[in-house]
Amino acid sequence: MRIAVVGSGYVGLVAAVCFAELGHEVISVDNDTQKTAMLQSGEIPIHERFLPELLAQHRGRAVTFSSSLLEAARASQAIFIAVGTPQAGGGQADLSYVESVARELAGAINAYKLIVEKSTVPVFTHDWIRKVMLLNGAPADSFDVASNPEFLREGTAVADFLYPDRIVIGVDSERAAALLREIYRPLTDGTYRPSMAVAAPDHPRRPPKLIETSAKSAELIKHACNAFLAMKISFINAVANLCESVGADVRQVCDGIGGDSRIGPKFLNPGIGYGGSCFPKDLAAFRMVARECGYDFRLLDEVSNINADQRHRFLRKVRNALWTLRGKRLAVLGLAFKGGTDDVRESPAIAVVEMLLKEGCEIHAYDPAAMERAREVLPAANMSYASSPYEAANGCDALLVLTDWDEFAGLDLDRLAAALAYPVVVDGRNLYDPAVMASRGFSYYSIGRADVQAARQTSGASRSV
Repeated sequence: MRIAVVGSGYVGLVAAVCFAELGHEVISVDNDTQKTAMLQSGEIPIHERFLPELLAQHRGRAVTFSSSLLEAARASQAIFIAVGTPQAGGGQADLSYVESVARELAGAINAYKLIVEKSTVPVFTHDWIRKVMLLNGAPADSFDVASNPEFLREGTAVADFLYPDRIVIGVDSERAAALLREIYRPLTDGTYRPSMAVAAPDHPRRPPKLIETSAKSAELIKHACNAFLAMKISFINAVANLCESVGADVRQVCDGIGGDSRIGPKFLNPGIGYGGSCFPKDLAAFRMVARECGYDFRLLDEVSNINADQRHRFLRKVRNALWTLRGKRLAVLGLAFKGGTDDVRESPAIAVVEMLLKEGCEIHAYDPAAMERAREVLPAANMSYASSPYEAANGCDALLVLTDWDEFAGLDLDRLAAALAYPVVVDGRNLYDPAVMASRGFSYYSIGRADVQAARQTSGASRSV
């Protein structure tokens, strides 16, 4: 099938390449001509596992890139809208990019078209897309608008697309439903065979369940899903804080409650809170939709409050470990909002670094993928970037773990201890075992677990920590 995907960000680019992988002919459209030229030459503006390999395989054949929405839409049967929906004032989603696409699509109707929301949008957006297109001259019977929310996680987005646990299509006509069923048929009938080795997520459903709903229900599903996952993260962070107060171990608590099949272990990872381009924005938008409908969804307020407080609690933990912060030289591991991506939008790691800089600390940071993006949002003063975790730790008063990269969990602890001026580690992602850290001579502070003090002392220390 011929498909146009409008927008080449994290969602749009992954969708375009993966649709090509499923055997469709895809045109990826973006009004950023510089980005389009980059993609045409094979360069990828984001860090996403398996995406470079798939793009290299399908670029110029099953997937092409264009800056002309009009031409791409006229050449396609289905047009997926995957443009940005940033948070506007008051918490609602800014749908101006979606509206702009809808206006332009109205002039591209040369045969029946299926317009599909792929961006995360509030309920009733499909109605507004249809109204905008009708007001701009599109014949009423020449198109349908459907919702097909994405459930992609940055860092594993390609695998999530090709090995989904469910596919949701929100449709209000059988014609639209039939077209979307055909688009995803290689996945739902089990005939898709990967052209290259893409590691599947844990226990993928084969084939995935196809959930057919109304467009309104599909729009609500995406926001409700992200709000629930954010709530699960805030819940376990609140439990971790309680564990610290009573002397319990949050790891054991997580094992106990995550073993319940009704709850499950995923997202029960205490730390410095959630971030990224989805959870904070979608939670705010969902809360705003509820308020506009006359419902006070107070639970969402508390989820957001717990998340914000978690960063301040971590700062207090750093202060407790070091006594004073002004003038301290700190190594920071991780700047992305999570491991596996270079995305620093709403990153709790960035928020913590900003607070430490305001406290007068000197920061030496390392991230495997996100340092270039971090340079764009962090002040240059008292901030430097290292080429390795050990270089970042060299001569520092303490090391802070802020992002859950697998690379950090496998560091040489003896080498790390030798690099630091003082063997102090404050772990915001619980990557290490406290007993192991104590045996290696570290004073170790983590989330929801008892602090441990160094089993040996560093000689010659002249600064108070």
